[in-house]
Formats: sequence, C-alpha cells, structure tokens
Amino acid sequence: MSKRTQKTGKTARYGPRYGVSVRHRAGKALDRVKRKYTCPSCQYQKVTRKASGIWSCKKCGHTFAGGVWEPYTRASEANHRILRRGIEGATATDMAVIAQTRALEYERTLSERDDDSESAVEEVSVEATVDDEEE
Repeated sequence: MSKRTQKTGKTARYGPRYGVSVRHRAGKALDRVKRKYTCPSCQYQKVTRKASGIWSCKKCGHTFAGGVWEPYTRASEANHRILRRGIEGATATDMAVIAQTRALEYERTLSERDDDSESAVEEVSVEATVDDEEE
C-alpha cells in the first residue's frame, strides 16, 4: 500500500505539527528567504540573506538593508521611487498624473466660467426687462 500524502520541501522537518496552512505559509516564507535576488549594484543574481534584514551580494560584496524575508519590499520600492523622482525629476507616470489633474482643473475652471457668464447674461436680461417695463 502506498502513502497517500507526502511531507516534502522545507517544512518536512515539522512533520504533522502546526497544521497544514501554517506549514504552507512557512514554506513560502522559507522559499523567499533562500531564493537568490538581483544585486542593485552589479545586476547579478547573487544576493543572499546574511542575517535578519541584511542582504549581501556574493559577487561584488555589496551589503544593504532590506526586508526580513525579501530584500526589496513594497515600502522600499516606494522609497526608491521617491528618491529617484527627487534626483531625476518627475517620471513618465508622474507626468501623466500631473497632466491629468491639470486637465481636470482646466475643465473645472471652464465650467465655472460658463456658469458665471450664464448667470451674468441672466442678470443683464432681467435688468433689461425691468427697464423696458418702466418705460
């Protein structure tokens, strides 16, 4: 008779303990830790974790701080984007957002001008009818 389930991968050491979903999440986290990442300075896939939050490239020796499980987190990507925008100026997506907001503001001002001019025309026509009635 063959086995029906198999405990393989990085979580096999836990055996039947802790539950399936916990072992599954732990396996994903361990996979992320052990994966090789791209170095920001030499662009080779040689970055490994030295300690919790400390990552190092085995090719060029570049050491940097990152996340606990991955060297590049969403927060670090946002910070790099902000720093790059400060150094290089606005990016293409930033320019698109700026253009879109300015277009909306322009449309708003045009609609406000139209509303103001229509109300001015109505006021003039009301005054004209009052003058005609007095004569």
